[in-house]
Amino acid sequence: MRQKLSTTYLARTSAQHPWRTVAIWLGAFALAIALIVSLLGGALSTDATGTLTTNPESAQADHLMTERLGESNTISEIVVVRSGALTVDDPTYQAFVERLTADLIGLGESVVLSGTNYFVTGDASLVSADRKTTLITITVPKESSASIKNVHTLIDTAVAGSSFETLITGQATLDMEIEQTASKDLARGEGIGLTAALIILVLVFGAVAAAFLPVLLAIMAIAIALGATALLGQAIELPFFVLNVMTMMGLAVGIDYSLFVVSRFREERAKGQTKIDAIAATGGTAGRTVALSGVTVGVALAGLLLMPDSSSRAIGMGALLVVLAAVLSAMTLLPAVLSLMGDRIEALHIPALRGRHSTQSATGTGGFWAWSTRTVMRRPVVSLVIAGGLLLAAAFPVLDLQQGEIGMAGLPDGLMSKNAYVVLEQEFGFGQDLPAIIVIDGQTDLPTVQSAIATLQAKLDADSGFVGAEIVPHADANLTIMQVQLAGDATGDAANDAIKRLRSEYIPQAFAGVSATALVTGQTARTLDLTTVNNRYTPFVIMFVLGLSFIFLLIAFRSILIPIKAIVLNMLSVAATYGLLVLVFQKGVGADLLGFQQVDVIQTGLPLFIFAILFGLSMDYHIFLLSRIREHYQETGSNSEAVAMGLQSTSRLISGAALIMVAVFSGFALGDMVALQQLGFGLGVAVLLDATIVRSVLVPASMRLAGKWNWYLPNWLGWLPQIRLEGSGTAQPEIELAGSAD
Repeated sequence: MRQKLSTTYLARTSAQHPWRTVAIWLGAFALAIALIVSLLGGALSTDATGTLTTNPESAQADHLMTERLGESNTISEIVVVRSGALTVDDPTYQAFVERLTADLIGLGESVVLSGTNYFVTGDASLVSADRKTTLITITVPKESSASIKNVHTLIDTAVAGSSFETLITGQATLDMEIEQTASKDLARGEGIGLTAALIILVLVFGAVAAAFLPVLLAIMAIAIALGATALLGQAIELPFFVLNVMTMMGLAVGIDYSLFVVSRFREERAKGQTKIDAIAATGGTAGRTVALSGVTVGVALAGLLLMPDSSSRAIGMGALLVVLAAVLSAMTLLPAVLSLMGDRIEALHIPALRGRHSTQSATGTGGFWAWSTRTVMRRPVVSLVIAGGLLLAAAFPVLDLQQGEIGMAGLPDGLMSKNAYVVLEQEFGFGQDLPAIIVIDGQTDLPTVQSAIATLQAKLDADSGFVGAEIVPHADANLTIMQVQLAGDATGDAANDAIKRLRSEYIPQAFAGVSATALVTGQTARTLDLTTVNNRYTPFVIMFVLGLSFIFLLIAFRSILIPIKAIVLNMLSVAATYGLLVLVFQKGVGADLLGFQQVDVIQTGLPLFIFAILFGLSMDYHIFLLSRIREHYQETGSNSEAVAMGLQSTSRLISGAALIMVAVFSGFALGDMVALQQLGFGLGVAVLLDATIVRSVLVPASMRLAGKWNWYLPNWLGWLPQIRLEGSGTAQPEIELAGSAD
């Protein structure tokens, strides 16, 4: 039974029954495509804040409104009409606005439920100070908000040939444009990432056939994971950008895992093993390392499931599914394909690259990495101090890290919603129709309640952070709703500060001693609550990931020192990545040169997400490198020789794998959404730092200094299960459920 659970057994069985294995995977792929087409689109949401399970104030207010008034099935949109010469007092202006309003309502209730304008209501707040700009407010059904495209088309037609400029903004418009931008970024990221990955794979393998195989398997793993996510989306809400994250992760780990397996297979074949034996030996070495690396990445991503918000959990689940699919494909589908292809995997080889690769793989010497290894091993203390100092210097700006909602500043210029935001802010004092909503639970006609509301309104009128207030009493429900527009960007720091003043000062002062409760909700309040919860739970998530990772590495390497060093080095790499994120995006150093947009904050939750992914991917390289070092150490008994040989024998492969990840992440960093720019840049820089400074300098220098203490395991921990990593092939035991100290 133990043997049947081994990676060697899986690889050999898949290779001996290749057509059956491929058929199973093709069936899963076809099912996944069907699920994606039929279910995935309807399961996605552009709401990045998700739902909090901690019942914060905003959630309490939302629940109260739903319970007393029923759930709102409408969304408000604002149409901005401007003229360069005419004012609203001109009959031509009035005729245009009235005709446009009538045409919008004429689209039918499935598209527009209602609409009004200044000429109907006489509301002066719908007209700018210079009277050249006015607003048309419309209401659209929430369940058919996708039909906002019809509204945009009608407006474009109405404006054509006229002297008026017309813009539209609101949640439906914003959602549509975010989805379109994210889809464009996804396509661009995929194109850049795949192209760069293929070029790097050709350089690493020296053969076109071998280069295409990891890419094809990564695409299949992504599709199957997306199909599973489509099913998951029937139970939970999925943020739209989970597609970007899953594609980015799938390309990165899927290609890398296949790269490790294909490279080891070629190495075993070069030793003279038969095809099936080479595949089995690959499964027992590289395949086992891929499995353990997948577990490590999974442990890191599992930390996101501890977060009490649906978006973090959904992203964590999606990333876990794509990593699982990549691991399973590398352990079963890839051995089957290698069995079918055999040595044809060397087809379309490039002689110059092939010869160079074979020479370096066989000897483990020569080239830059051999030179750097010898240099580091000769001067480990100096190397450790210099490399560690560089990472600490890069990490220094992390002290200024500020998390928050990027908001409109994170959207690319030229979007309708952003253009309308600028006009609204300049002409009306608020940028978006995302008001603060104050829900007052109390008898509406009670004098003390009315007095408290009047006091609160006076305080809001005196605060420049708020723009006007609309009060709607619901006597039958004993509920009063106040909607107050926020000045500027409703997701910016100023708006957040205004909500804090409202909650901590104005409401307590106005309602002191009054038999009523006032709660604040709205998009800004929800985002503020999300940030608060994120800051509260992040330390627990980090401790969970570090603790499980330590236990896993302790068992995998049967060493106390190796997991401690791995965690310390990875945290140093994470800190350096955070520092560079702050330096580039918050402080703007090099942002223009790199094509990024400088903003005031790092997107809320992004540092934690980067930590989870980076920690897993960093451990991926650590396990691959340390597995080879341990293999050489068990063969020679010499720590210094094992470190040198392990580093040299994996240098080309890890460098190629790291370059592929950097290329994939960079492709997504070149998108238009600032949040995705931050994510792609952060992960790309992190992998680059880990595969160069950490892997090529800090790891060998620290292992050289530690000597045989690297492999120390106290006798009282001898009961730990023994999981052997890289070995000499099929002869070495796979997994022993009980063991003793080495």
